[in-house]
Amino acid sequence: EDWFDVGRPWDLLEANRWALLRMNHKVYGIVENGAHLVGAVTVAESARVRSGAYVEGPAFIGEKSDVGPNCYVRAFTSIGEGVRIGNGCEIKNSLVMDGVHVGHLSYIGDSVIGEGCNLGAGTVTANLRLDDGRVKMMVKDVVVDSGRRKLGVVLGDGVKTGINALLMPGVKVGCNSWIGPNVVVNRDVAADTVVVLKQNLEERKRS
Repeated sequence: EDWFDVGRPWDLLEANRWALLRMNHKVYGIVENGAHLVGAVTVAESARVRSGAYVEGPAFIGEKSDVGPNCYVRAFTSIGEGVRIGNGCEIKNSLVMDGVHVGHLSYIGDSVIGEGCNLGAGTVTANLRLDDGRVKMMVKDVVVDSGRRKLGVVLGDGVKTGINALLMPGVKVGCNSWIGPNVVVNRDVAADTVVVLKQNLEERKRS
């Protein structure tokens, strides 16, 4: 069959997987010395893969995108146009839309990252429950079992995260929302929302 029903967020990952397996992959862009492309990988003409990057196919890196140095792009990842994947990141089985910036030392797994998102350093998407159970997600106000053991997050367009933001499996964040530094997101966040952590600090003179 040549069409997919993508009514549920994780269907996008399945459709992406399907397309990557059937593409005619080719490297057109700049792959620096010391970068490793393994298997079927497409690098668009104006894209760059920097030294120390390790890319496992099937994978797609779109026009004007810049990957690395020293990052790990794992199989079934599609990176759109004008995307920056910073130093020391790992991206696995994910759809990263146009204009996304993934700050250094971040992990994106089994996730859909909408256009123009900006992820601060150390942003981590969890894609596996601690109890190893199947990940559930809210779909139209109903909790649905995705049937998947591994499922990360879905970020709408224009989402920003601060440093060390943590997102739990199956969470959705609406368009243009901000997740502050050190926040653990364990339930869905509506669009145009700011979520920040208030901390209780104690300060005293050294004795």
